[in-house]
Amino acid sequence: MQTQRAAIDEAANRAYRNTAELKITEIASFLQEQFSQRVVARIAGIEDPKQVGRWSRGQNEPRFDSEFRLRTAFQVFRYIEECENRHVARAWMMGMNPQLEDESPLLAIADEKFKEVMAAARSYRQGDL
Repeated sequence: MQTQRAAIDEAANRAYRNTAELKITEIASFLQEQFSQRVVARIAGIEDPKQVGRWSRGQNEPRFDSEFRLRTAFQVFRYIEECENRHVARAWMMGMNPQLEDESPLLAIADEKFKEVMAAARSYRQGDL
């Protein structure tokens, strides 16, 4: 029987592999479907939400820092989704999180608090919150 720690590690590995294997067009499309162009633009640190649609269609690619933020948001989303479901992952990403001083994980990613967001996701997975 698999321990809780092993299950969490396996979920983290699946989320990481999925994030690494997907093209940025797929990640941008997925996040746009889940949160809207405007929210994804905020995560990516850009002003023009229409740019997200261009990334989704492969018309151009985001700068490194924007791609990093999008991949981080996608990986954290997939990590939460692995133990719950898509609805819960979406709500968790949008909601105020006490471990992030009541900031949402999405806004924390936009503010480059990458490690803090992943730590909050791991705590959630372990049932600490």
